[in-house]
Amino acid sequence: MSMRCPTCGTQFGDEAKFCTRDGTRLQAQGAPPASAPPPAAGIPLSGTTPRAMVPPVVPAKAFNPAALAGQVLEGRYTIVKKLGEGGMSYVYLGEDIATKDQYAIKVLSPQLVKDGNAMARLRREASLGMRLEHPNVCHIVRLGETEDGIVYVVMPFVQGEILSDRNNRKGQLPLDEVIPFVQQIAAGLQVAHELKIIHRDLKPENIMITRNPDGSEKAVVMDFGLAKERKAGGELEKLTATGIILGTPEFMSPEQLRGKPLDPRTDVYSLTLMTYEMLTGKLPFEGKNQQEMMIARLRNEPISIRTRRPDISEAVDKVLYKGMARNADDRYPTAMEFANELAAAAGGGGLMGRLFGR
Repeated sequence: MSMRCPTCGTQFGDEAKFCTRDGTRLQAQGAPPASAPPPAAGIPLSGTTPRAMVPPVVPAKAFNPAALAGQVLEGRYTIVKKLGEGGMSYVYLGEDIATKDQYAIKVLSPQLVKDGNAMARLRREASLGMRLEHPNVCHIVRLGETEDGIVYVVMPFVQGEILSDRNNRKGQLPLDEVIPFVQQIAAGLQVAHELKIIHRDLKPENIMITRNPDGSEKAVVMDFGLAKERKAGGELEKLTATGIILGTPEFMSPEQLRGKPLDPRTDVYSLTLMTYEMLTGKLPFEGKNQQEMMIARLRNEPISIRTRRPDISEAVDKVLYKGMARNADDRYPTAMEFANELAAAAGGGGLMGRLFGR
C-alpha cells in the first residue's frame, strides 16, 4: 500500500511516514477522510467475547511465536487472536483462564530473545516496570518464558485510538486538546523516570487515547521497558536514502541518533516533537529525503511553530524551542517541567492538579 502526502500530493512507499519535502505526516492511499469516525485500535480493555471453551494446552514444541491464536500459554493464558506484529514482537489478545481477565500479550521474536544484552535489559526493566502502575502508563504485569524459550510480556489491554491515527484524521489538534494529553504523557513519563526507566521510543504510535468512565479522554503511554534498541550510532553511519536500518527515527533525540548515552531528557525531546506534530501535523525539520531530515535534526534549528500556526503564541513557541534543544543540557530536565511550562504558556497553568493522570 502506497503512502501519499496530503499537502503536496507526493507518493511514497508503504514504509515512509513523513513527507521529505515539507515534513507532513503521510496518509495511506484510500485512507478514510478526515470526517471518518475514530477507529478502535490498539490494545482494548474490554469488548472481546470470551471463548466458549478453553482449548487444550498444546505441548511446548507446538508453539510458534507468529501463530499462537487458539493455544494456551504456559497453562495460564488462552491466546484469543493476534492484534498485530512488528520486527521484534507479536501482540495477542489473551485471557487469563482462572480470572477471565483480558490482557495484551507481547511475544518477543526469536531474534530478540537470542540477544543476550537485550534480554538482560528486558529482565532488569521488567522488574521495575511491574512497579510502574499509573493511570497514564500501560505497565508490565508479568514477564514469562516457556520451556522452549518463548519470552512474553503481559500488559493491560487498553482500547482507544492511537495518537498517530488521530493526527492523521484531524491534521492539526486544538491547543486546548493537546495540553491535557501532554500533561498526562509527562505524568506517566515522570513516574517511569523516577524508577530509572527511559522509554527511548516515544512516538505517536506508542500513545493510546482512551476514555475514562465519565467519558473524558486521557493519553496512555504504551510499550515501556521492552528492551528496545533504538540508537543509530556512528554519526549516521547506518542512515541510507530510504531511512535507517533500525527503523524510521522521526522522534529520536540528537544524542540518540549519535548513539550517545541517554537519560530522561531524550524522552523530553521526543515528547516536544510529538507536541509540535499534534499542533501542526508536521515535523519541525525538512529535507529532500529521510537522510537529510536526520542531518537537519543534528545541525539545524527547528522551524518555528508560528510559521505554521500563527495563532500559537510566542510563549508556547519558546517552550517548544527549549524542549527541542539539540544539546540535552539546554532542555527541560524533566517531562513534568516541560508540561508545566507549556500549560502556563498556553494560559492553563491551573489545570495541572485535575488533568494529569485522570
